[in-house]
Amino acid sequence: MRKLCPNYDKENGLDTVLEVPIPEEMFTSMGSNMAARWQTLLNKMRAHTGTGSRDDHQFMLLLKIVGSPLIPLQAQLDYAVNTTVRDGTIVSVTYIHIASYTQLFIREIFEIEHLYEQEASTAKYIVQQYVAATGGQAVLNSVSSMYAVGQVKLVQSEIHQSSDDSMNAKRSSEIGGFVLWQKKPDLWYLELVVSRCKVSAGSDGKVAWSQTSSNPSAPSKGPPRPLRRFFQGLDPRSTSNLFLNAVCIGEKTIKDEDCFILRLETGSDILKAQSTPHTEIVHHTIWGYFSQRTGLLLQFEDTKLVRMKASKGDTSVFWETSMESILEDYMYVDGINIAHSGKTTATMYRYGHALNHRGKIEETWRIEEVDFNIIGLSMDSFLPPADIKRDLGNEDSGLGC
Repeated sequence: MRKLCPNYDKENGLDTVLEVPIPEEMFTSMGSNMAARWQTLLNKMRAHTGTGSRDDHQFMLLLKIVGSPLIPLQAQLDYAVNTTVRDGTIVSVTYIHIASYTQLFIREIFEIEHLYEQEASTAKYIVQQYVAATGGQAVLNSVSSMYAVGQVKLVQSEIHQSSDDSMNAKRSSEIGGFVLWQKKPDLWYLELVVSRCKVSAGSDGKVAWSQTSSNPSAPSKGPPRPLRRFFQGLDPRSTSNLFLNAVCIGEKTIKDEDCFILRLETGSDILKAQSTPHTEIVHHTIWGYFSQRTGLLLQFEDTKLVRMKASKGDTSVFWETSMESILEDYMYVDGINIAHSGKTTATMYRYGHALNHRGKIEETWRIEEVDFNIIGLSMDSFLPPADIKRDLGNEDSGLGC
């Protein structure tokens, strides 16, 4: 990853540190010599500050969806991962001897509740094994901040499908890099640069926001939430706390590894808090696939359905976003087992009106650097842009978050 830009204005001047390191492959493809490459990079970034083409806007939408989506639930650090399988509380049922069918009905309710508690307790046990596999509770709790640098390769597949089932597909690939900072779960900042497109996102503990090189800043509706990228093997503590309230729904083989499946549904009150007057989040479901052999998280999935309300009439448009991340190359850094590479596939469907649309983008990512407990990382590093307005009228539509 290239981190420094030479100073061509002053012969003896110091090199400039790039805000976002870029892959060498991306840099060398920009020209025949060093000066030409830097000038090409500068021109690309300047070129995208304008309106851009329709293809640019569509790529930026998909880039934002795969690059900076949010998890619907707030990260918690006050949970202790020490619940055993026997800790599940079963709601007691009083049998009233009124009629046999009443007893049968109540018994069925009891069995369903008992099964649910078993699934929840099993999930807590699986989370315990995950905590142990990623370094242990003491090591995870010792982390107060982190920093990561990585590179990405994105392949976009765009398919338009009209009402007469005619289809048009095309694929394109781009290379880029990202830098990520975190202090506790609710303070974080991301910058992602791919080709001439840039996505920034962050949270100052009060509001989560995002912006692109072609659009102004926009806050997300509801309380601040964590970045999905942390749950792709970078933050085991937040991952374990997220799945503490999950249930185990079965097993599945992922790349020849037998895995337990944990599922987490977002509550209706949370969905309502994150909806806007013009958008309704219908559901947001999360799945985690944990290896039965190693205890590690091998796959992370989530699906979100958003209903866009029409300004007039009862016609609505639905957007469904599905994301699947495969986590690989686990390696220890300061005693914490981190996934250093993987692949995320994001698919977006639009339906409910005259024209259906399907877009797909694949991100292959690799972590080049990661460090913990960064000295000097202050609150100023997570301040939102000055143009952020915390009123509902300017909040994010919810498609990419």
